Amino acid sequence: MSTAPMTDPQSPALPAADSHDLIRVHGARVNNLKDVSVEIPKRRLTVFTGVSGSGKSSLVFGTIAAESQRLINETYSAFVQGFMPTLARPEVDVLEGLTTAILVDQERMGANPRSTVGTVTDANAMLRILFSRLGQPHIGSPQAFSFNVASISGTGAVSFERGGKNMKERRDFSITGGMCPRCEGMGRVTDIDLSQLYDDSKSLSEGALTIPGYSMDGWYGRIFSGCGFFDPDKPIRKYTKAELHDLLYKEPTKIKVDGINLTYEGLVPKIQKSMLSKEKEALQSHVRAFVERAVTFTSCPECGGTRLSEAARSSKIKGISIADACAMQISDLAEWVRDLGEPSVAPLLTALRQSLDSFVEIGLGYLSLERPSGTLSGGEAQRVKMIRHLGSSLTDVTYVFDEPTIGLHPHDIQRMNGLLLRLRDKGNTVLVVEHKPETIAIADHVVDLGPGAGTAGGTVCFEGTVEGLRTGATLTGRHLEDRAALKKTVRTSTGTLEIRGATRHNLRDVDVDIPLGVLCVVTGVAGSGKSSLIHGSIPAGAGVISVDQGAIRGSRRSSPATYTGLLDPIRKAFAKANGVKPALFSANSEGACPNCNGAGVIYTDLAMMAGVATTCEECEGKRFQASVLDHHLGGRDISEVLAMSVTEAGEFFGAGQARTPAAHAILDRLADVGLGYLSLGQPLTTLSGGERQRLKLATHMADKGGLYVLDEPTTGLHLADVEQLLGLLDRLVDSGKSVIVIEHHQAVMAHADWIIDLGPGAGHDGGRIVFEGTPADLVAARSTLTGEHLAAYIST
Repeated sequence: MSTAPMTDPQSPALPAADSHDLIRVHGARVNNLKDVSVEIPKRRLTVFTGVSGSGKSSLVFGTIAAESQRLINETYSAFVQGFMPTLARPEVDVLEGLTTAILVDQERMGANPRSTVGTVTDANAMLRILFSRLGQPHIGSPQAFSFNVASISGTGAVSFERGGKNMKERRDFSITGGMCPRCEGMGRVTDIDLSQLYDDSKSLSEGALTIPGYSMDGWYGRIFSGCGFFDPDKPIRKYTKAELHDLLYKEPTKIKVDGINLTYEGLVPKIQKSMLSKEKEALQSHVRAFVERAVTFTSCPECGGTRLSEAARSSKIKGISIADACAMQISDLAEWVRDLGEPSVAPLLTALRQSLDSFVEIGLGYLSLERPSGTLSGGEAQRVKMIRHLGSSLTDVTYVFDEPTIGLHPHDIQRMNGLLLRLRDKGNTVLVVEHKPETIAIADHVVDLGPGAGTAGGTVCFEGTVEGLRTGATLTGRHLEDRAALKKTVRTSTGTLEIRGATRHNLRDVDVDIPLGVLCVVTGVAGSGKSSLIHGSIPAGAGVISVDQGAIRGSRRSSPATYTGLLDPIRKAFAKANGVKPALFSANSEGACPNCNGAGVIYTDLAMMAGVATTCEECEGKRFQASVLDHHLGGRDISEVLAMSVTEAGEFFGAGQARTPAAHAILDRLADVGLGYLSLGQPLTTLSGGERQRLKLATHMADKGGLYVLDEPTTGLHLADVEQLLGLLDRLVDSGKSVIVIEHHQAVMAHADWIIDLGPGAGHDGGRIVFEGTPADLVAARSTLTGEHLAAYIST
């Protein structure tokens, strides 16, 4: 009898659980997506490309990630969901194969003045525990090292029931916090110039107050007139000491005016609470201008800007206080923690070391834990959010990244690529929205959206491998191998801007002459000191137009027309043509539909479930009263004009009955930055990051000044759009302007007339000028990291 093994002619069936290896999207219609259907492989790195506004974020964030998060939220009880953000199901027919999505987006960290790199990454929390256990002298629990906890004590009677009897006891309590009592944990104190608050030659009734929003026509006028602490009709310079004190410094006091209970408070504490409790970046522009004019910020003399009390600073480990630790460069702090071999806190030291090592690994070792989170660039903020995910043991998770290479030098992009591949190799699905060819090149799968932006986009132009994309006929495929050549001739400077002894942040007494009348590019690895040099030495002001990376703020009522000021000349043109008031043509003013208050939709709040937005039946989503739509300009009503694209509106307001030069000039600027496809009334909340950046640039092009300072203007731009941006920069320089660009993109470097390269590294390894000259000289020398990468770029 034979003992040979028997073979089954049929291969074993794949287990059902192993067959779910795709994320299937069918019929996606979020924002500008046009019934998009794609199949994305799991446990692979998929890059989504396409011009800015083509629908990448709508597909990845608005559809896939949004539905994943919504389904996870639904697993919680209705009570818990009531405390969570409500999410509506995206407009899509089928979504299958989703896994838990972790989003790492470009959103800034916010501008809370108490938020630092250490607090947002939990590194501070671990340091506080470490010092509460090992610090000598011992001063208390971890909150004794927290600059957000004040030291308080008190005595009082407490009532409680015991054995059926009501008992009273006298008890003492105290909390030892680490907050500096002088600056209240802010690290800085303010000095207010009283002459900027009021004109002392006038009375309050005559409009003496020069503080934004403090008008005698509203509630403040009622309070000042009815409080009885001073005479509102007497010039302020004639006030007695008591009256002036009450106007400026009086503590909150209950008053009654016209039968209404109100609270009066002096101007100085009122301003400190309403304006100075926020970072300047979070204030409206006119309020920020007032604060910059009236308030001087100086480092707290008591804590030296560390935010911590004397007791918190006195407790040390091996001669280092928690203030010293937070001020260290993170790469140095990681070495210090590594040398602490204390067995009693070994698990804590391990966790802290991993967190700090992640900073170094991701290229942020040059930061310090005390750095305010509101001062981080978009790219830095995104990488800080990545910290907590790098050492995670989770697998089969979908990581979603929004342009993770923003703010990265070509040298740093290689490191970021390695991190993305490492996340994938742990068994995760990695989805990346990206424009940089270096990151597109490492993709396992590519989805290219387009062919254009806005209404001209929203379809899948290509789906497959990188090689397939290269040989394809899509816009991305054609530009993937684009390499800008060095300019044959460079412009000659018309003068120089001298910077002497710059020492901000990590700069090392830098002296540099920036040429004027040319396109000057400032470059270097992330953290080398570029922004510190330029923004710290060339403040926006007289003759200087600075376009930074700050986010555009706006609600769903804001649009390109309102943000750029385009709506003002349009409203005036409609009013003049029809003999009525301009306010009628504002959906936020008199012309608003009374049913939806000019929103165009009716929102129904459903508590813990997603609210429902339905088109207003009265105005049919047009946002205006019917009587307003009877008024026309050039044969169009205001709702039809707001529905126009920038290009269409440019033709409409450029000639004929509707000719409006002021509106046409703004539309020309929008077209110049490549936003001709945007509709005038499109909500700002639906714009992509690249579109917002260019909208901001178009707005500042109207400012009067001879020097433009642009901070990474290629952010969010497709390869094909970079060429248009270079043309715009050339036009600015040729018109007699001086342009300074902080940039990492090699195409912009190659196009420069002059390059200033900082480095050689980041943090205390940077802060020096390592090259000044033309791009050709930089390539020939190859003496810096930038020179090596630029040489490789133009020769490829």
